Amino acid sequence: MSHSTVTTSSSNNNGIHSMLEMLKGRNFRLLWIGEAISLLGDQFTLIALPWLVLQLTGDALAMGAVLALAGIPRAMFMLVGGAMTDRFSPRAVMLSSNIFRMVFVATFAVLLLFGTVQMWMVYIFALVFGTADAFFFPAQGTIVPQLVSKERLQTGNAIIQGTARLSMFAGPILAGVLIALLAGSGSQVAIAGETVPDLRGIGIAFGFDAFTFLFSAITLWMMTLGKPEREIPEATRKESVLGSIWEGLVIVWNDAPLRVFFAIVVAVHLFATGPVIVGIPVLADMRFSEGAAAFGVVISAFGGGNFLGILLAGVLPKPAPQRLGTVLLLVVSIIGVGLAALGFATSTAIAALTALIIGIAEGYILIMFTTWLQDRTPQRMLGRMMSLLTFAAIGLIPISTALSGVLIELNTTGLFVGAGALLVLTVIIAAHNPEVRTMGVGLPVENQTRVKKSLWGQFH
Repeated sequence: MSHSTVTTSSSNNNGIHSMLEMLKGRNFRLLWIGEAISLLGDQFTLIALPWLVLQLTGDALAMGAVLALAGIPRAMFMLVGGAMTDRFSPRAVMLSSNIFRMVFVATFAVLLLFGTVQMWMVYIFALVFGTADAFFFPAQGTIVPQLVSKERLQTGNAIIQGTARLSMFAGPILAGVLIALLAGSGSQVAIAGETVPDLRGIGIAFGFDAFTFLFSAITLWMMTLGKPEREIPEATRKESVLGSIWEGLVIVWNDAPLRVFFAIVVAVHLFATGPVIVGIPVLADMRFSEGAAAFGVVISAFGGGNFLGILLAGVLPKPAPQRLGTVLLLVVSIIGVGLAALGFATSTAIAALTALIIGIAEGYILIMFTTWLQDRTPQRMLGRMMSLLTFAAIGLIPISTALSGVLIELNTTGLFVGAGALLVLTVIIAAHNPEVRTMGVGLPVENQTRVKKSLWGQFH
């Protein structure tokens, strides 16, 4: 760890004061400022990209194809991004990804401003942008433990993730207003004697995102982590990418608490994400008199709860090591019970309150599990572990939403009750493992047994 690591004192490990103290550390402050601006820019692209497709084609199917082209490589290459982070360094991977995306997005913005973009370019943009994201996110989750002390890791994660949630509130609104002000829906302009859709607002939105990548790259470059930033074993440098990924998977499988809690992360996103994304708008349309307004209120309550849960994880004392696993299992069970309760909601107020509670539980779990994983994982493996966590969180979302769309046609209440029951059942099964209940006890374990040579050994 660098000499510039933020120091800790026992008198202010918790609370808002501890968060403010964190920002006094130069390296962490630079990371936070850069990521706050960059995350805001990301929201501009998330709004501008589907809107661009609709302006060019008016086809919702084309919009879905573009979003899929961005999402598929993001999931596919996530584990590769983690392996590359371990092979080099998180800052190097983040810096490279930001510079590449800055140039790529800026070029795309110029094409938009000159009205020369065609749909095949949009498909390529989505594919390449999603691939670059896959390398950035594992590195982002790996760099925080290098910048803060172990005692303040939980607070550091809460600050970064809480900022990300705030950007999800502000960014879409700002992007929508910008696009609407500069070019109305369906408006056209004459360029080189041809009439084309007015894409100036969309182009400027992408241009702003390119600027935020530059800003983030500068803050990363300004960090003083020392040379080298960390020791990277020679074996890791020589190991193949597939071999590195396989080693990470084996370590998770051989470590009972890691194996179970990765399964719980998968269960939460498989059973909860689809019902929230697909089920809540159906509930609002079928049961609540406010209709679309009710949908917005319930989703906002969930998002606000998520932010509150992250904040609570950052300021509340960490559970005692011997009770950490039990606490996390209880919080996950709250998500399951809340999902089941949503199926019986008869008013917007009840649904919003339930969504708020689910959001709080999910936000708290995000920070607590991420911090525990970072604490438990050896430095040389951290990129791969964070990539596995991100993959577990997003890889099954398309499956969850597709299944929810099918099941909700059969019975709306049944979708929520079934999903909640399956999540609670997962918790009950996990609770029978004493190693999981006391997962906070003991030193980090790289692997309880040596990576066994097998047919996969050819990758090493």
